[in-house]
Amino acid sequence: MITLGTVSNGVNGVITKPVRAIGGFFAMSLDTFVMMFKPPFAWREFLIQIWFVARVALIPTLLMSIPFCTQVIFNLNILLVDLGAADLSGVGASVGIVNQIGPIVDVLVVAGAGATAVCADLGARTIREELDAMRVMGINPIQALVVPRVLALTLVALMLFALVTLAGLTGSFFFSVYVQGVTPGAWASSLTLLIGLSDVIVAMVKAMLFGLAAGLIACYKGVTVGGGPQGVGNAVNETVIFAFMALFAVNVLMTAVGVQVRAQ
Repeated sequence: MITLGTVSNGVNGVITKPVRAIGGFFAMSLDTFVMMFKPPFAWREFLIQIWFVARVALIPTLLMSIPFCTQVIFNLNILLVDLGAADLSGVGASVGIVNQIGPIVDVLVVAGAGATAVCADLGARTIREELDAMRVMGINPIQALVVPRVLALTLVALMLFALVTLAGLTGSFFFSVYVQGVTPGAWASSLTLLIGLSDVIVAMVKAMLFGLAAGLIACYKGVTVGGGPQGVGNAVNETVIFAFMALFAVNVLMTAVGVQVRAQ
């Protein structure tokens, strides 16, 4: 029999559980930022995680960046050719890839490959009670495990953005010149008409924030996992969803900042 108290407890659980999760996430994030500057720093774990995340995300980055960038530039060049402005295809490539395509591909790869791998690794450690054993030995899991992974994802996201930009511009050049007949000199000369140093810096900061947000979400879901192996799988799925939501929010915010910087 369902009573009023049962319904009230269910409603309270629905409300309080997300609030506690958000509070726990921000508490862990604050601890992470504090432990970043507290010695000793886990250099060995940091380097291992850089290689681990880069190895997981490198191939998906290349497989996504080239066709994704080529498709967008192809459609843009068709419009420019119809308008009689095919020589400005370099402008479209640089603006599209640096401002939007590069960060979006970075979002997909960091959240879909790197963050999920980190979450699965920490989740497996959590259900094996390795984190509890570290606390018993006086080792802070945040300092030993979370901080290196968050910083590794931040750095790898920046490197992946550079890789996506390079691959996208190279693919756009060959596709525009050898397929759509754009003059190489005109393509190269128009490349920097609308893109400057400030735009590149904003895009780099955007990529680093992507990695930071994805790393914090992945680590939080990993260290708070429960329910055995099935819980690890659920945490990985939730990491993808939450990371996509956070990273697209960061993309919108930083795009608005970039527009304001360009207007100055």
